[in-house]
Amino acid sequence: MYLFLKQTARFAAWLSIFAGSISVAVASVDDAQSFALQAAEPYVKEGFQVREDFWGGDLGSGEKKAVRQQLFKGNEYWFWLGTEVEKATISVHIYDTEGKLIEQPDSWQKSHFAAAHVIPPTTGSYFIIVSIESSPEERTHWALVYGFR
Repeated sequence: MYLFLKQTARFAAWLSIFAGSISVAVASVDDAQSFALQAAEPYVKEGFQVREDFWGGDLGSGEKKAVRQQLFKGNEYWFWLGTEVEKATISVHIYDTEGKLIEQPDSWQKSHFAAAHVIPPTTGSYFIIVSIESSPEERTHWALVYGFR
């Protein structure tokens, strides 16, 4: 009986650790998306409509990810990047197909938030580059949301 209880206790402990690690991993991208949406809040008050779709993942310090997006002349866009790692430094920049930086000068980066503003000169594909500049974590979850008006 004692051996059975001991094995059951070990299994329960292992299961709780395993289940806990799964929920943390799943929640991380959700947390990053929450921070990206938090960065967007002031712009919603200015009339920007935030799209439901978003991009997310994890990157190591110094790594970048390119996201391709169709943008339309006549619209104005903001892209907001967030992470749950408060001591991380992140950035987002927007380039045209020729590799020219086209974001507006009011784009910004503050700790674990960043935003890029663009008014596309032509309708077409653009590249949004997200980067984890530095982070205390080996891998840092990120999420990118965007809005337009």
